[in-house]
Amino acid sequence: MEKTTIHILLVEDSPTDAMLLRQILSRANPGEWQMTHVERLSEAIDISRENTRKTPDDFQSESFRQHQFDVVLLDLYLPDSMGLDTVKEYRTAVPDIPVVVLTGLDDEDLALQAMTEGAQDYLVKDQITIQRLLRSIRHAIERGEILNKLRESEERTRQALAKEQELNELKSNFVAMVSHEFRTPMTTIRTAIEMLQYNNDQLTDERRAKYFSRIQKAINQTIELLDEILFLSRTEASKQELYPQLLNLENFCSELTESFQLSAGSQHNIIFTFQGERPEAEMDEELLNCIFTNLLSNAIKYSPPQSNVLFELTCQDNIATFKIHDRGRGIPLKDQSHLFQTFYRASNVRTIKGTGLGLAIVKKCVDLHGGQIQIESKQDIGTTVTVKLPLHSAAVSQNLRF
Repeated sequence: MEKTTIHILLVEDSPTDAMLLRQILSRANPGEWQMTHVERLSEAIDISRENTRKTPDDFQSESFRQHQFDVVLLDLYLPDSMGLDTVKEYRTAVPDIPVVVLTGLDDEDLALQAMTEGAQDYLVKDQITIQRLLRSIRHAIERGEILNKLRESEERTRQALAKEQELNELKSNFVAMVSHEFRTPMTTIRTAIEMLQYNNDQLTDERRAKYFSRIQKAINQTIELLDEILFLSRTEASKQELYPQLLNLENFCSELTESFQLSAGSQHNIIFTFQGERPEAEMDEELLNCIFTNLLSNAIKYSPPQSNVLFELTCQDNIATFKIHDRGRGIPLKDQSHLFQTFYRASNVRTIKGTGLGLAIVKKCVDLHGGQIQIESKQDIGTTVTVKLPLHSAAVSQNLRF
């Protein structure tokens, strides 16, 4: 860090806890720290905003360097704010100053939620030591500087692409999606690892298993997202090619159905049917798997428990017609024309997780096969996705008609 003095804003309504923190810092190189103490969230927001209002001359002024806060130690329970709302409100009002949450409760779930809302770290008050406090402050400042640089980089990117509106929108959505979708699993991984590293001897086997499970789930989520982004990158650069091979479509669909039924258990019934001519085809099995894995996942994800998902295959006139039908929440009419746009999600998905990449990837896979895709949906009634692919040659796509 370039600055010799670290300026801390302590937001704490307990005089005893505030005095304790001052005493801890006073024993750790007292000339290195300068603390400002307020007792209410509203005071913290006001003083933080005042200190972050900058003009070009401010950057050179001694007074600005003396009063700009490097980190905020924020108690979750204040006279004018309670719990996670404290973090949300402060981060909304002051997004550029890193926050370390102070809590009197040894509640890892609450701490993880606070970090998801934008806190860089958390400290349990009765477990604070000099080492933990210094480590937390320094790490929060470092991560805050990185995030600020990322935001500045994002802004520069948007400005540079302002003349290319379509590309600018794509990049803007990409940065927003990545910062949201990557931040949560990476924060989960980091927090779980730190808990295992610093509290391993105090954890039960069950608790350790829970942390390892969180890490594995977050890693899988990150890898899946990276695979989707890399696929889109290849197709945008026209580097994704079609590698057709002989394939029995009936067997392919049956095996895919069995796999999804095994994962769904008794929550959903996936019913596959085939009719028509011989199901031999020349298609790219990897891309085909990508198409129907995404479509079946969506059908299951947006359908109520105990409902049926129908998967139909018809081979006729050198064309394979696939249909996936569900009785889920459906897609609002206003959203249907945007479904294949990258990062677009329907307005009624609510809290169901997703990146808005699945259908964009499906469309590109279908296009590579020279096929067509159509989605018919009514809100609260269900959705039918129809995919038509030539059995043996992309040239047949010219004859595809819905």
